[in-house]
Amino acid sequence: MASSSPRRIELLKAAGLRFKVIEPDIDETERSGESPRAMVLRLSLEKALAVSQRLKRGQFIVLSADTTVVHPLGKKTLGKPESKVHAARLLKQILGQTHTVLTGYTLLEVNSGEVLQRLRRAVSTRVSMRRLSRAEIQNYIATGEPMDKAGAYAAQGIGMTLIRNISGSYTNVVGLPVCEVLSDLEKYFGDS
Repeated sequence: MASSSPRRIELLKAAGLRFKVIEPDIDETERSGESPRAMVLRLSLEKALAVSQRLKRGQFIVLSADTTVVHPLGKKTLGKPESKVHAARLLKQILGQTHTVLTGYTLLEVNSGEVLQRLRRAVSTRVSMRRLSRAEIQNYIATGEPMDKAGAYAAQGIGMTLIRNISGSYTNVVGLPVCEVLSDLEKYFGDS
């Protein structure tokens, strides 16, 4: 697993997979003019390739992912908040509306550092949020939960109380579309 995300690790463990975590060292800066879909696909590939280059001996399947929250108008991403004020600003952009959570993931079959097979996919989930008062927003931010989450909320935590409806993969909103990943592992890498 080319990620140290506690949420992705928890999801994969819950799915019964055995894996080793190797944290990729890449620049995750969004590129000017890059669409959210292109960004998550690029970053997931860069993470997987960075880790695959460190696997000099043996055969492995490398899984990496990148998740972002896309503004309701669909043009820009809403990253992790830099401050409590920024968290409030991010939440105000999605509360009372429907936005998209987008995850790009990459699966690489690697043998002694050489990539034998590659699969990349993007999965999107629509999330409808309820409206909150200023006091409710401040109370949620005071929990600290939004501070390391794209879009400033966690669907698996207290943030679940902000969500009216999810259309698509719930685990995608948490950080990894587990059903799709497992299906691709079986279909394309079943004999690896």
